[in-house]
Amino acid sequence: MLDSALKEQVRSIFADLSSSYLLDIYVADEHESRNELTELLEDMASCSENIQIRLNKGPGLEFYLLKDKQNTGIKFRMVPNGHEFSTLLLAILNCDGKGKNFPDEFIQNRVKSLKGEIRLSTYVSLTCTNCPDVAQAFNLMAIINPGIKHETVDGAIHQKEVEDLGIQGVPAAFADGELIHSGKAGFGELLDKLEAKYGNEEPVIMASNDKEYDVLIIGGGPAGASAAIYSARKGLKVAVLAERIGGQVKETVGIENVISVIATTGEKLAADLKAHMLDYPVEIFENRTVEKVELDGNRKIIHVRGGEKYSTSALIIATGAKWRRLNVEGESRYIGRGVAFCPHCDGPFYKGKHVAVVGGGNSGIEAAIDLAGICSKVTVFEFLEDLKADSVLQEKLKSLPNTEIFTNSQTTELVGDGEKITGIKVKNRQSGEEKTMALDGIFVQIGLTASSSVFKDIIKTNAIGEIEIDASCRTNIPGVYAAGDVTTVPYKQIIISMGEGAKAALAAFDDRMRGLLD
Repeated sequence: MLDSALKEQVRSIFADLSSSYLLDIYVADEHESRNELTELLEDMASCSENIQIRLNKGPGLEFYLLKDKQNTGIKFRMVPNGHEFSTLLLAILNCDGKGKNFPDEFIQNRVKSLKGEIRLSTYVSLTCTNCPDVAQAFNLMAIINPGIKHETVDGAIHQKEVEDLGIQGVPAAFADGELIHSGKAGFGELLDKLEAKYGNEEPVIMASNDKEYDVLIIGGGPAGASAAIYSARKGLKVAVLAERIGGQVKETVGIENVISVIATTGEKLAADLKAHMLDYPVEIFENRTVEKVELDGNRKIIHVRGGEKYSTSALIIATGAKWRRLNVEGESRYIGRGVAFCPHCDGPFYKGKHVAVVGGGNSGIEAAIDLAGICSKVTVFEFLEDLKADSVLQEKLKSLPNTEIFTNSQTTELVGDGEKITGIKVKNRQSGEEKTMALDGIFVQIGLTASSSVFKDIIKTNAIGEIEIDASCRTNIPGVYAAGDVTTVPYKQIIISMGEGAKAALAAFDDRMRGLLD
């Protein structure tokens, strides 16, 4: 199944394996994917003398990853093709102590301190670009903590399970049978959810090194990266705290408006941002969730989930924005069960079905056009009097025979039967008439909201939560700056955020030179 070029790449990846690995396969003779699975794993095993396979008769289709004859806690119920091929490769590398995705010691200690035996299952689609992040994060946790077991499950092969669990979006992560997450997520967010469910043994806090910095940036997107680089170029001691490097950028498939870069992807740009920061003496702390910021004279004390503290005289907030929620009854309950945010990942679950897109901006209309190619019908609801999307997108949507548009429409409730979405309740803002439309799925596409809630008690924000800044990115608090989508700066664009990050760093340096940060 692997062509010669890919086999050569795999040989290179596994060239330095130090332990022996066994892919322990259990598959029924009559399973339709039996040959596909065995051929794939045989080809992989042929690329390294440290990898063997063992074929056993079983009731379904699954395989376990063993290291030096010991179970690693990692299991696959799938043929790991598509995007999940990299998940299998990384699982072996990570078990061998290799791979650049390992979290730092503090985050590993948080994983090790999770209480009890934890059984995790992640349902994926082989075409989903978000699924590998979740599957790979849980595999890492299983490697770090022997009390954690994780299986990656292909929903297409195990359709009965998907139906019984009411899954209508991937990745869908279950912890001991309970849905704990649906959709894209990074290592830190998933760890936060496991800690909330299972708790931690004491102590969690690790004795840390010096955590005092001249400049500390919260946020690892374009604004945060730019601020870090410009600050480091001034010879300052700089650190970045981020849930994930790249931020919202990582959720963008194609990027064609960063000047001088004709085309790139969100994943590549995020990797380039990190590489550029690391080309300078910038300390990066990923998978961090900031819980509180204290002001102590000229010092700003940042408290991170898990007990870490950081101190700085110059704080730059570059936390960006996240997808807005409707905040109506039924939304939270049915996320992953009919409520979705990514048409690329979750659209295939609604093939031949009737779905709604809430939001008439560019993202909403683009989603509606994509979904119209696979769904029987797509209904767009826009709150305002007119669609906000570019005219070329509106014209394309209106040319499609299986779409309809309702403007002046306020979503008041997402209706379900307790297991999944069954419809949407919408009020006409002109007439006041309210109606319920039967639906199979709802894609929420109503733009972004500033990620500023943790700072609202100390920083001045506007009515929609954006941090108010002056022309030099200064906030109302001396020594605290903000840049990018989290601020009042108009036009939320990558290139603008980069410029704003640079401006915030230069403003902080200027204040330092004038003795305002001592």
